[in-house]
Amino acid sequence: AIQSAVECARDGTLLRDPRRVEPRYSLPKAYGHFRDLLKDKEETSHVFKIFEALPSRDYVPRVRALTLSEQLRAEEPFLPPILDDHEALRRLPEGSVAQAYCDFMEREGLSAAGLVAEADKLGRPRYGDLVEWFGFRSRDTHDLMHVLTGYGRDGLGEQCVLLFTHGQSPSHGHLLIGYAGALNIKKSVKSRAPVFRACRQAQRTGVACPPLVEMSILELLAKNLEQARAELNIPEPHWYRECHRIWHEEGIDPYDLLAKDQQQELAKAA
Repeated sequence: AIQSAVECARDGTLLRDPRRVEPRYSLPKAYGHFRDLLKDKEETSHVFKIFEALPSRDYVPRVRALTLSEQLRAEEPFLPPILDDHEALRRLPEGSVAQAYCDFMEREGLSAAGLVAEADKLGRPRYGDLVEWFGFRSRDTHDLMHVLTGYGRDGLGEQCVLLFTHGQSPSHGHLLIGYAGALNIKKSVKSRAPVFRACRQAQRTGVACPPLVEMSILELLAKNLEQARAELNIPEPHWYRECHRIWHEEGIDPYDLLAKDQQQELAKAA
């Protein structure tokens, strides 16, 4: 701990500021936040709190491996301004990752700055160390993962992206939200859709794909989307698509999975 407190890059940026509070692992606390997230899925601050409650031992070693080299930090000090400059991204070729990313963000009404604002609601102190830079980068590539993997923003799609992220950067937080969320879908929606197969495929894809957080995002955005998927070992999300196909057959809206269940509960209450 003493070594990591004083360790720094050549430019003097600390690896881990010694003022940082050592995170404490608490599964009950994480589960409490998960229950709150199920009640209000739009309140994404619960996601950040779950990760805080389930810190990974491998996190600082992963940060060290990437961030003591300064080239990536110099080229991409902070991703949101790059990702939100759609005017510049739209100048990249048709069929590029950038074009698909802009389409996705504009269709969903999202921005990288919006995710930053959600995280800022927690009011956590800023340290300006390499742990912080790595954490921001991991957060800010989330929507890019949706685009590269083909998983949508429906309930199952979000679980799949979290489990893809676990494959990339293992943490109990991703496992808890991903599989507990999938279990909640399976319990709440009576269907033969292969939800867990979709989740396992997402996790395996994350393992096979080189860590996105370690790549030049500018270079990735300029690549052809299909070429990028081939290079990164990202296959068609077959089981996720199969879930959507079956749900449509069964008259279930994948983007409103719990609607029928909630309506029945409301009817009982009335």
